[in-house]
Amino acid sequence: MIVGYLLVLFIPLTLLINTVFNALLLRRPLDIPQKFNGSVDVLIPLRNEEENLIGLLESLRSQVGIERIHFYLLDDNSTDNTYSNLLAHIDEDSRFTALRGKELPSQWLGKPFALHQLIGQSDAETIVLIDADVRLAPHAIANSAVKMGQHNLDFVSIYPRQIALTFAERLIQPLLQWSWMSTVLLRIAERSSNPKLAVANGQFLICTSHALKKIGGFEQNKRAILDDIFLARTLLRQGFHGSVFDGSRIARCRMYSSWKQVRDGYTKSLWSGFGSIAGSFVAIAFLFSSSVLPFLMIILGFTWAWIGYVAIVLTRVISALSTQGRVRDSLLHPISALALIYLIVRSWAQRGRVQWKGRTL
Repeated sequence: MIVGYLLVLFIPLTLLINTVFNALLLRRPLDIPQKFNGSVDVLIPLRNEEENLIGLLESLRSQVGIERIHFYLLDDNSTDNTYSNLLAHIDEDSRFTALRGKELPSQWLGKPFALHQLIGQSDAETIVLIDADVRLAPHAIANSAVKMGQHNLDFVSIYPRQIALTFAERLIQPLLQWSWMSTVLLRIAERSSNPKLAVANGQFLICTSHALKKIGGFEQNKRAILDDIFLARTLLRQGFHGSVFDGSRIARCRMYSSWKQVRDGYTKSLWSGFGSIAGSFVAIAFLFSSSVLPFLMIILGFTWAWIGYVAIVLTRVISALSTQGRVRDSLLHPISALALIYLIVRSWAQRGRVQWKGRTL
């Protein structure tokens, strides 16, 4: 019974306390225009992104408040019309450079190699990595760069608002922010060099050129499926400091639009995120005990388990309120946790056999 109380009450309540502290201390760029007096290169890898291209370019063209900005877009051997459409739409805008990626070497994965090539093109003081499905407010890059400088950080993940429309998206996508809001002591992680505390999202990541080039770009992470997390870990090991900022007011991203995309997207990468089968087992045990077990205990008639269930749901509520998510979806958190457990197991079962944008991962 003591073990039951520990799992059902102590873990959710501890997560709730951590979530409250993070929500109160969460850093975010201002959503009013600021001026960044420095040079910025924005690097965007493109792999079969013809559907995202026009929206992406409109978002990039809208950026204001930066003394000098240049956009490098690299076509990563797309099998659609990404490159031809890119050339047609950038016209003669001198701020844009279109690049064709080199043939993918056998020792590299596609996105790390594309990013590595892009970093080699940059000569700015600040480098911004952006995914093609991210949409930015006009002052997003300037304000984020200002905020990073104010806190003397070497890199920052600006976490966009995650757009989730279908039921599958609404189950899984909110867990991205919840995972670090509930489990990581953000202000401690911000000043730590412990790679285990790395929080990163490659959708919108800012880094000093000095830091990126000192670690050799992606040379140490040639086969990193989770390129953002592994990049952050490498930076921390080299003594650099970074953090995560809430960017839900200045950026948005819809990663997936169907259950198949959600399933395959997480299947290709989750196994890598926990380091080993043992690490994944610990993650599954944590998800089950903190998020599923309280609800099961309620069904079995243990009324005191309501405390654990309410506590874990409140972590989701606070996370949603802090990052402009859907608060009402928080009630489904036990189902979300079960879905994520399924995806972790599936990721290990399908490791190395998932097709993503025409490549096997």
